[in-house]
This record gives sequence, structure tokens and C-alpha cells, in this order.
Amino acid sequence: MIDAAVASGVRVGFVTADEAYGRDPALRQRLRELGIGYVLAVARNHYAQITTVVKERVDVTESWLSELAWQRRSCGPGSKGERFYDWAWVGIHDDGPGLHSLLIRRNSDGDLAFYRCWTPRPAPLGTLVRVAGTRWTVEETFQIAKGQVGLDQYQCRNWTSWHRFTVLAVVALAVLTLTTAALATPAAATMLALTVAETRRLITALHHRPPDIPHLLRWSYWRRRHQATARTSHYRRRELQQLSQQT
Repeated sequence: MIDAAVASGVRVGFVTADEAYGRDPALRQRLRELGIGYVLAVARNHYAQITTVVKERVDVTESWLSELAWQRRSCGPGSKGERFYDWAWVGIHDDGPGLHSLLIRRNSDGDLAFYRCWTPRPAPLGTLVRVAGTRWTVEETFQIAKGQVGLDQYQCRNWTSWHRFTVLAVVALAVLTLTTAALATPAAATMLALTVAETRRLITALHHRPPDIPHLLRWSYWRRRHQATARTSHYRRRELQQLSQQT
């Protein structure tokens, strides 16, 4: 699919994916041949060439790092605010041109995630962290598609029908997304902005029964106000927890 996208003229700067793809050396090699940078998740038992003579598991490499090796950075906004993690960045050795590195993410509970990275030219840590964070956007989009347009509810027995079903599901999601964007207005601090899920609820309610539009809108406003209140409370509690940890 990447070859087809590049051949059709799609400009690709980076590719990111989970461990199932990160452990594939053929994929990494092909991306390097295309000059596309990557930030690919790998398992903790993955081996990397840390020096010209030392090849070891990436979790062993992490165990040698001092606390000074970690930097706290956000990999982008999430549903509950900015997603801050501790990051460590270690240069590794591999064949061919470009810059190879190992990126390590540490959660507040100490849980670790590892990424093999490559860039054709030098790139700052912030860029790699941002690319790693885009995986959350991809996963969130899949979850929205499953919940709102039934992407995972197919009953297909061959590839052709599966492709047709998924294309229709993705088109339906695109229609919902564009409709939501077209109806979007600046949201007040006391009300959550219109979401794809809310747009689908309104469309469904209008389609399946004689609509009482004023009632539907009042119910939508009430729900979004309470969602905004819950989000504000969550942000405040999270800030207080961070302040208590710093003190």
C-alpha cells in the first residue's frame, strides 16, 4: 500500500506503526529505499545494534540509562489533554545511509514502549515524538469507525466483499466527519464541541422517527454541557496530581 501511495504521488514524510510492523526488517528496508522516515514500535525483547560490537535487547539498553537521559515531552493532544511522557533517545548502528535510533517512552507508572526510528536527514527529538504520537490518532480513528459506522461488523468471506464493505464504511465516516466540520461553531467553555458521534445520533434520530427538533437540540446541548463539565473536572484533577508530584 505504501508503494501504491508513493507511486500515485502521495507525499510521505514518516510512517508509524505498531509492533507487528516494527519487527519486519523488509518493511524497514523498503521505507529506507523510498527515503521515508519511520518510527515503528518494537517489542521489549527486540534486538538492536547499540554499538558496532554490542547487540542487545532494547529493554536491556533502557536499564543502563540514567535519569538524566529522560526528557518530558508531549506527543500531542488526547481526549484528556496533552499526553506527556518521559522520552529517551539512543543512537544505534545499522547498515546504509541515514540516521538510526531507538526511542523509548516511559509512562508515569513506569510502563515502557520502544520504537525503532530512521530518518534520511537529521531530525529533532520533538519530530520523532510527534510521529510516535500520531499512532494514537490512527487508533482513535479506527475506534470511531467501528463505533459509528460499523467498520468491524462485516460478515464477509472473501477479499472483494471485504474491501467493498470497508470502503463504504470509510466513506460513511468521511460524510459524518465533513458534516460535523461544516456544522462546527466556536464552542463555549461550558459546552463540548460537536463530535462525529453526536452528529450520527442527531442524523439517526431525524431518520427513524418523526423528529421533535427543539427537543433533540436541547438534549444535545445538555449532553455536551455535562461532557464539558466532566472534562474540566478531569483536567483540574490531573493538574493537581502533577503539582503534588512536583512538590
